[in-house]
Amino acid sequence: MRFIVPFVFFIATAGLLWKSLKLKPAELPSVLVGHKAPAFSLTTVEDPTRVINENVFKGQVTVLNIWASWCSSCKKEHPIWVELTKKYPFSFISVSYHDDLKAAQQWLQKSGNPYSFTLFDPQGHLGMDYGVYGIPETFILDKEGIIRYRHAGPISLQLWQQTLLPLIESLR
Repeated sequence: MRFIVPFVFFIATAGLLWKSLKLKPAELPSVLVGHKAPAFSLTTVEDPTRVINENVFKGQVTVLNIWASWCSSCKKEHPIWVELTKKYPFSFISVSYHDDLKAAQQWLQKSGNPYSFTLFDPQGHLGMDYGVYGIPETFILDKEGIIRYRHAGPISLQLWQQTLLPLIESLR
């Protein structure tokens, strides 16, 4: 009898671990999908005197990308964004998350800046409001500022062609 409880605990733990191996963080749903973008008031990386709020999302479909200059996955996806903004016209705003202003400015200057502008979120409050648990993360907002899609992790050209671009076009 004294071996049954540890054995049952071991089997239950092993089952949970086995199931977690099949989880895909990029496919985890966001509780914000279908809801208005969280309220914020932040300055931009490009002009620290310019203040932007959530009304910036009204009137146009927007891609919102959350990144940081210290993030290796963000650096991996960045050239894709640079190329996509050359080929496709879309509203593209980003958030520099838990970052240093100078580091973010230098990184954008060196790597190219595909964004209309970049919101500066040094404490990560906006990221937390969006439920970000790992960056990069990408959101698509409709013309009313309602979040319609979330992707965790770096994007790929395949994801752009098969999911993001068709969604953007359907929301226009």
